[in-house]
Amino acid sequence: MPYEWTPPSSGTTPQRLDLWPHRSLPRRGFAWVILATSLFISLPLFPLLGTAVLWGLLPFLAGAVVLLWWALERSYATGNLHEALVIGPDEVTLTRTDPRGDVQSWDCNSYWAQAQMYPTGGPVAYYITLRGAGREVELGAFLSEDERKALYGELRDALGMARAKN
Repeated sequence: MPYEWTPPSSGTTPQRLDLWPHRSLPRRGFAWVILATSLFISLPLFPLLGTAVLWGLLPFLAGAVVLLWWALERSYATGNLHEALVIGPDEVTLTRTDPRGDVQSWDCNSYWAQAQMYPTGGPVAYYITLRGAGREVELGAFLSEDERKALYGELRDALGMARAKN
């Protein structure tokens, strides 16, 4: 799953949840896709070697490979999203780093922090939010529906344990 709980090492250290978008194509696969695309595009060009037609087609075919490269790189760049939730006995802090590196932060007293799930009506099905300190913030909107369902139960348990310590 594209999230990981770091359990507390002692009773006083906070519990940490890190979330990130799923990457279905690793960097090595990216290289193979570009290589395979280049090879498959170049195969029909062999009979055209030495003709003027080759020079007419070559810029368009090279442009297709460059466009594929750019699209995959852009996908990787937008995947550089990270959310970190720290649940301590006194405070809950959510830090979200977007792909451009901008950081947004939210915190509240752990006693008042509540996890909410909206099966419908949110931007995605089974939308998870954290509520507290007069604000409601989203958590893990990039996760799949099943991952959000599993995370919600784990999140409620973690907040309940923090509340019990308070």
